[in-house]
Amino acid sequence: MARQERAIRTRRAVVEAAAAVFAERGYTAATIAEILERAGVTKGALYFHFDSKEALARGVINAQISDDYWVPRELKLQEWVDIGMTLAHRIPKEVILLAGIRLSADLQGRSLFGSAWPAWTQLVTDKLVEAKERGEVLPHVTPRETAECFLGAWIGTQFMSEVVSDWTDLNDRISVLYNHVLPAIATPAALILLDTAPDRGARVVEEAERHRQEALVAAEA
Repeated sequence: MARQERAIRTRRAVVEAAAAVFAERGYTAATIAEILERAGVTKGALYFHFDSKEALARGVINAQISDDYWVPRELKLQEWVDIGMTLAHRIPKEVILLAGIRLSADLQGRSLFGSAWPAWTQLVTDKLVEAKERGEVLPHVTPRETAECFLGAWIGTQFMSEVVSDWTDLNDRISVLYNHVLPAIATPAALILLDTAPDRGARVVEEAERHRQEALVAAEA
């Protein structure tokens, strides 16, 4: 068990170091040597988990998709809103998310290591399908089309926020995006109940962390 835990920690350290280097220098300029130095691990330890720089990039991209801050809600549309708002809150603070976005936007690199966009599109599609099945979404809405349209707008919004304000206004911009999209897809009964406030992401992250701590305390009791 100790060896397994050590391997998990090493892999995490390598992914975080790679993310930091990719975020700062981009995929092409990043080197394995720099990632090794940043991670503080041996070459053998790195290659045990990742056999190339392309594999490292894929590891960073895949690490974006997690359920660490997903809290179940009665309204599935609120779960969708929470996904976007927590990402907006976390991107300026978490290098793995930042690196994943930059890697996914790398036109040359995508042919080598892919991007996160298909996974995010599927996640949003699934949430919208659930919401439609529960009567929260208007009949004319096609979940896949809406997911792709929204993701394109979300990507553009976050890039604009980076250029204009270094992400300091990202929460506000994503809140505005949801407020423009939701009236076109949500039923009136669901729409009135949705929380799209700019601080929504921060509150959801705090709630998720509180639930995680409570679960740890309960497990130790």
